[in-house]
Parts: sequence; C-alpha cells; structure tokens
Amino acid sequence: QVQLVESGGGLAQPGGSLRLSCAASGFTFSRFAMSWARQAPGKGLEWVSGIYADGSLTYYGDSVKGRFTISRDNAKNTVYLQMNSLKPEDTALYYCGRGWGTSSGYWGQGTQVTVST
Repeated sequence: QVQLVESGGGLAQPGGSLRLSCAASGFTFSRFAMSWARQAPGKGLEWVSGIYADGSLTYYGDSVKGRFTISRDNAKNTVYLQMNSLKPEDTALYYCGRGWGTSSGYWGQGTQVTVST
C-alpha cells in the first residue's frame, strides 16, 4: 500500500530554514509526480510545491516562490522541501502527496512547522 512519511518539521525562527523529507513506499516512486501541501489552523489545504517524476518541472505557490525549493531522489524514494527565509505565516501542518496538485488521494500524516520567536 502507498505510504508517505514526512519528517523534518519543527520550530524555526523567522528568517530561518528547515528541510522537510518525505519517504515513499508501496509504489514505483520514479513514475509519479510528487507534491507538498500545507494547512494552517482554520484554513484550507494549500498546494505549496510540486515536482514531475523526472524532476524536469517544478511548481511553487506564489506565497513560497523564491524561498522554498523542492527536489527528489528517485534512488532513495524521497522528496524534499528546502524552506528558507521562513515567515510566521509559513506555520502549518505540511503534507507530502503523490501526484500533481491537491487532488491526489494519497497523503502522509503531516509534519508540523512552526515559525515563531
């Protein structure tokens, strides 16, 4: 069965950095686009970033463009999200998902990112 396990969240100061990882199993990882989405308290799910199966195309939401970088290692079945210049409004539960966008039915359990002094 499809399993997606996120890690790397935590507490960061404004302007700081975190790197999220998502370990995938139960499917042929190299054949699927992967995405990161987030949900802040009281808000809906926001698509943050996506990457094609071969890494040839990436997407970033306007709120993270220029600060976040998505990457993947198909040999390790892992997708990453490097988050720099963090802002308090980046505070959310971050999910890794299989596919392009938020319509995929496969998501991990999420990892909490809190940006605060």
